[in-house]
Amino acid sequence: MTEGKSLLAGRYEVGPLIGHGGMADVHLGRDTRLGRKVAIKLLHSTLSTDPKFRLLFREEAQKASRMTHPTIVKVLDAGEETVKDSLGFETQLPFIVMEYIDGRTLKDIIAEGPLEPREAVRITIQVLTALEYAHKALLVHRDIKPGNIMITQSGQVKVMDFGIARAVSDNAATVADTSTMLGTAQYFSPEQARGETVDSRTDLYSTGIVLFELLTGRAPFQAEKPVAVAYQHISEAPPTPSSINPRVPKLLDSVVLKALAKDKLSRYQTAAEFREDLEKIATALTPTDGSTAARKPSAAGLPTIQTAAAQDDFNATLFGSAPGTQTGQASTVRQVSAQENDLVSHTQSRPPVAWIWGGVAIMAVILAGVAFWLVNLQPPKLNVDLSVQIPDVVGQTYESGAAELTKLTLVPTRLSEPSDTIPSGTITRIDPPVGTKVAKNFGVKVWVSSGRSVIEVPIVTNLTQDAAIKALTDAGLVYGTSSTAHSATIAKDVVLGSSPAGGTQIRQGETVDLLISDGLITVPKVVGLAITDANKQLSALNLPITLIADSSCSGGAVTAQSLTVGDHPQGSPITLTYCSGS
Repeated sequence: MTEGKSLLAGRYEVGPLIGHGGMADVHLGRDTRLGRKVAIKLLHSTLSTDPKFRLLFREEAQKASRMTHPTIVKVLDAGEETVKDSLGFETQLPFIVMEYIDGRTLKDIIAEGPLEPREAVRITIQVLTALEYAHKALLVHRDIKPGNIMITQSGQVKVMDFGIARAVSDNAATVADTSTMLGTAQYFSPEQARGETVDSRTDLYSTGIVLFELLTGRAPFQAEKPVAVAYQHISEAPPTPSSINPRVPKLLDSVVLKALAKDKLSRYQTAAEFREDLEKIATALTPTDGSTAARKPSAAGLPTIQTAAAQDDFNATLFGSAPGTQTGQASTVRQVSAQENDLVSHTQSRPPVAWIWGGVAIMAVILAGVAFWLVNLQPPKLNVDLSVQIPDVVGQTYESGAAELTKLTLVPTRLSEPSDTIPSGTITRIDPPVGTKVAKNFGVKVWVSSGRSVIEVPIVTNLTQDAAIKALTDAGLVYGTSSTAHSATIAKDVVLGSSPAGGTQIRQGETVDLLISDGLITVPKVVGLAITDANKQLSALNLPITLIADSSCSGGAVTAQSLTVGDHPQGSPITLTYCSGS
């Protein structure tokens, strides 16, 4: 497409190239309809040759467009544009239109050297905030790396390329195939390197790699070939950031190594858990003297933790205790003892002993009287109960459970949640829990099963039958049966459509049937029609047509056709004889 002149989807002006990657080029663009700057990502045409990629690309782009969060680059539009290549053949060009971010990629920032620890932690916390939001929406990024993270002029973190990663990774061959490999191997998780199923913990591993690079200026695993780097992710332990940059606090070593655990179960399990640990460290790293942190480690920035005692103080700030706590307690004891000795040495007079014993006797009498009063005190009798115990209504229908709660002067509030195992209309849980004592007229939240989750039928048109069945089962649906139909354009054994149709909302576990092309077309009778009408009908069937002019008759009508009326394979050649005389 020609820069500055091409109009994409009838509204987006494609401007100069502002970024280039392994799977897409990014152009500055303008939305002519709304008059605003946008960023346009044009995916390489090689990705559009596989119908599976186009299907996944559309689905993931739709999911990404529904995400609205300050730490995520907003997807404004996505689709495919029909363009002509250098040979004049038409091809589909997938594109994504995103909000324009005035800033720099984290990749460019890291290229200038490691960041000081406090800034590295701040950026990573915002990345994890974006992932926490996306993971709750059941969207895994799969390609977290500095090149997909933008930093605005104000320092705001923006994560981009949600929605592309799955389409590309599911279309890729193997790790060894560098032409289709997603991103770079430096940010692969072990399960990605092994070609296994990934989940949200894959994003957390990649975020750990990014944090390592922010702290040290380099990735933990390095080699000449991507395959060698992927092997290191699987089999080699990463170095600690502090072994490369001594100014990195030891506690950050622990956080990074936990994020980079080979076993997913040993890693952080959620972005929130990872973020909370970093927020504790961020609090400890915040200067208390009002000083401003430098971008990179320097004498004016973060104080270096150089001694064991200093490290103990740092630990105590974070968690309230540390190996150095006992030493501090001993020091306190010595100080108190000194104060007591000083008090004794400066005491010059004491009250007479008789006064002391008299005071003790008076106090004993008073205490005895109070004890007698407490023993004989009778508590007032209440005529009514002021509390109610939450009954067990889980497993009942909402109507039955709500009636039982109301009878006990409790106020039920109905909430819904999907369940694959509990029938619709049945109570799944309550809050406060069963057995809790609460005041009368207390509000009780009652969650009721809405049945199996509602999901969208994937678009399987143009896939092979096997690929379509896999797409359905991966989405949590059940493949039913396949029937066949004629098609002039869809090849034999390729899916024409589904029932229910792609994009329809249905319950998880429901059955979807497929309609498959049988590779045939039905040839109509065109003898007797005008040659123009006959040619139009047969051209719609994509048949190669040979015309024979018969000058012995006139009128332009077809006098003979080589294919009989009925079913024939797609692309069958046909010869028409027509009157051409005057």
